[in-house]
Amino acid sequence: MNRPPSLALCLSVAALVLIATFPGLVPADQLPPQKPPSLLAGAVVVDVTPQKFPVIVNGSMVSRTADKVKTSLSARGLAISDGETTVVLVVVDSCMMPRPLLDEVKQKASALTGIPADRMLISATHTHSAGSCMGTLGTPPDPNYIPFLKSRLLDTIVAASKSLQPAQIGFASTSAPEFTALRRWIHRPDRIGTDPFGNPTLRANMHTARDLNAVTGESGPEDPELSLISVQTHAGEPLAVLANFSMHYFGGEQGISADYFGLFCDGLKERLAPKSKFVSIMSHGCSGDIWRRDYAKPESWEKLSKIEDYARGLVQKATDTLKGITYRADVDIAMAEQRMTLKYRVPDKQRLGWAQRVVEKMGDRLPKTQEEIYAREQIILHERQETEVVTQALRIGDIAIATTPTETYAITGLKIKAHSPLKNTMVIELANGGDGYIPPLEQHFFGGYNTWAARSAGLEVMAEPRITESCHLLLEKVCKRPRRQPVQSRGPAAEAIAKLKPHSWYRLDEFAGPRALDSSLNQHDGIFESHVTYYLTGPRSDQFCQGGEANRAAMFAGGRLRAHRMDNKGAWSVSLWAWNGMPANAREVTGWILSRGHDHGQTADSIQLGLDEEGRLALQLGSQSDPHSLLPGRSQLARWQWHHVALVCDGKTVRAYLNGKEEMSADLPGESARSLPLFLGGRSDNNSNWEGRLDEVAIFERALSAVEIALLAGMK
Repeated sequence: MNRPPSLALCLSVAALVLIATFPGLVPADQLPPQKPPSLLAGAVVVDVTPQKFPVIVNGSMVSRTADKVKTSLSARGLAISDGETTVVLVVVDSCMMPRPLLDEVKQKASALTGIPADRMLISATHTHSAGSCMGTLGTPPDPNYIPFLKSRLLDTIVAASKSLQPAQIGFASTSAPEFTALRRWIHRPDRIGTDPFGNPTLRANMHTARDLNAVTGESGPEDPELSLISVQTHAGEPLAVLANFSMHYFGGEQGISADYFGLFCDGLKERLAPKSKFVSIMSHGCSGDIWRRDYAKPESWEKLSKIEDYARGLVQKATDTLKGITYRADVDIAMAEQRMTLKYRVPDKQRLGWAQRVVEKMGDRLPKTQEEIYAREQIILHERQETEVVTQALRIGDIAIATTPTETYAITGLKIKAHSPLKNTMVIELANGGDGYIPPLEQHFFGGYNTWAARSAGLEVMAEPRITESCHLLLEKVCKRPRRQPVQSRGPAAEAIAKLKPHSWYRLDEFAGPRALDSSLNQHDGIFESHVTYYLTGPRSDQFCQGGEANRAAMFAGGRLRAHRMDNKGAWSVSLWAWNGMPANAREVTGWILSRGHDHGQTADSIQLGLDEEGRLALQLGSQSDPHSLLPGRSQLARWQWHHVALVCDGKTVRAYLNGKEEMSADLPGESARSLPLFLGGRSDNNSNWEGRLDEVAIFERALSAVEIALLAGMK
């Protein structure tokens, strides 16, 4: 007699079915142990030095050739696998490489290796003394070099993929500020230059600080981080190091040269493993507005004036940093890419007509002048209209890499790293394409070579935020966690401001406008106007921040910050730090730091604080426009130095303070009770606005005491 199965048996069978169907239902302690990922890696070096001379060389306004080799060029490949996902990174001694060429190489390599094309990253070092493989400005591609380079890149990917062996990986970074500096400086407002199209738009440009009297300051920050991804065998023998640093190129090399990138690689190999197959790789960080010379410190120029000394110094930094790396082999790998269409900034009808007339006169020859170069570029942009760009993100354990296909400003690299889900992040530019400079939005207002519409800088105005956001999204995808939201830390000086309970507090540490975030928690955000740049170094980092973090400030160059309106109509105070960029005697008023008055005008109850023509703190009450009506202080504010400035109004008297000490005071004329807008970085009528940095702006709806002012100034 057949008995029906028991309930217990039925439940057991059902459970087995569920477990078989949904293994995740098994308790974790009952699952068989999973084999941790076991890292594999391999690296190779392939010579890509031109074989036929003379060879066209990229990196100049006009076309030039080289007929000799000073240092050989290389493609350095690094393959990494976790057993399931394999990626290949290639860094090439090239100025830049076009996306179609690299796409072709990747597709051929994928067919030979089985590695998907979107798991390959190919970037240029940006040496300006390599064979040309793409046209830009006045330089055409070299038809003999292109097929040779394609073949060698293919060889690099295939060879790297075949060199895999058990490995372990680690990350470290250090700061190397003496090796990088900003090359894009802001012209004085009375020294504005003319662009290639005949318009007076040149407010910022490369290397303008050769004459420090002609500029007001840097247009953005540097990124001094030297990042290192180190790969070893299980026995601890070095396999490869992928370095990343934001310095444009050294320059001055005659003939074919790998610039400092090649010297760094050779020098690090000599230090670490001279007789092995160890491969050292230097990738290009975000350095579109960066060079080696610190124009703010001309006395330091000779210290690293030779390329050999420069490379040797970076090698020493890297060698010292590598000693502290912790390695691991149990890492997994994830990689993703995005392709998107970006438009070019095409010429309008008038500019196109001008360009056609200029080019018609040239005939079939290459352009020789700036006018001819940019005229031809307008026609090319008009014909192309748009292009496709590639961004990528790669994660190896707790290490992340993001890429841009462009010459990216340092601030953009800082943005990407600051918001990356992983702290250990490097950004490689000129990867998977060579699509020119992408200025942040605010930089377009300042003009200059890095912004002029051409293949070298022709992408749409929104290219930088779109590429940056793409990097953030890809990083979130491969890291499987949200981006970080960086908040500037608070040191004792910042805490002193917070304890006084300001109405609004603008730390001015933003990466971009238009909002100036209120750190008082009162949600009294301010609004930036145009002609302001961001994330420059502020005052007293060790006092305002913690853990070695740099305090950040905004640079004002004609624009203002409109503060949140105060409800209090009588007593109020402003405390801030000011850094003046204008030379004394450059104009009748050196610059207005703050103003309370009607927008685009002045009235009898307006209050202005700035510097007079001698660089002294100066107070102006009412609507007077005569510079002689200024009430000057006693002390000059040294140029390019931080000073604490405060203005206190008790409803009857207004007092100005410099570095904690009262400089002047005056009785308010008549009734000053109306709630007027407060502007930072300029006057209410936009006259002689501030040319310099401001930071840590704290606004109070009461009159601060002299003791409180001294506290905020750092005087106990």
